[in-house]
Amino acid sequence: MKRYSDRHVVVTGAGSGIGRAIAERLCAEGARVSLMGRRFESLQETSARCWQSGGIASVILCDIRDPGSVENAFEQSFRAHGPLFACVANAGAGGPNSAGPDDRYFDLVQTNLVGSYLTLRAAEKRLEEGSHARHLLALSSILGRFGVPGYTGYCASKAGVLGLVRALALELAPRNVQVNALCPGWVETDMAWSGIDGMAAGMGVEREEALRVAMQAVPLGRMGKPEDIAGVVAFLLSEDARGITGQGIDVNGGAWMG
Repeated sequence: MKRYSDRHVVVTGAGSGIGRAIAERLCAEGARVSLMGRRFESLQETSARCWQSGGIASVILCDIRDPGSVENAFEQSFRAHGPLFACVANAGAGGPNSAGPDDRYFDLVQTNLVGSYLTLRAAEKRLEEGSHARHLLALSSILGRFGVPGYTGYCASKAGVLGLVRALALELAPRNVQVNALCPGWVETDMAWSGIDGMAAGMGVEREEALRVAMQAVPLGRMGKPEDIAGVVAFLLSEDARGITGQGIDVNGGAWMG
């Protein structure tokens, strides 16, 4: 289906994993996608895959932690493809942190929470005019739902994304802008495998055993795929989701049931 023909969508963190899958899915449905991220070569690879799927994609370098970089990137995307139908604030950072001189807490919060805020605000200013639905989406996490020892920065930042989405959804509802978050669980990405490898090192076992242990907490018994998240994004941008705003949509194989 070409549900998003001639619609302009920004996807941040589009160089790999979930962001790449989202961009490919939307391009396959006809969207013009601005691919934002910090790694030019990875974004170029995503762009090539998007064009192969029948869409239109452009590469724009952006560091979501830097307000100036975000504004410049969105202005480039606006000049290239016009007003936005939707923005998917997918870019983020993962991993543990601990108190001390090398604590990553502030970097995680600056990237995942402040970066998402800067992204959504920049997108808001450039949305299409009209009374029809427009969309802002942000990536939270299952760890925005509960705490994990050693992950204070990641858990706090992803929980903050949920609060951001709820407040922004109320703020923008009069303009018929729907604002939602996705909360993935284990998904087959480099970030997830890094987490599994960290578990394996801590347990003194091989990766396969750590994966088996991790999947015991997932009722469906398997990692999700980036394409699973992309499918939910495609649904949330459609008219079928016109009653959904201010929500955190859990896509985690049943590992969290709120």
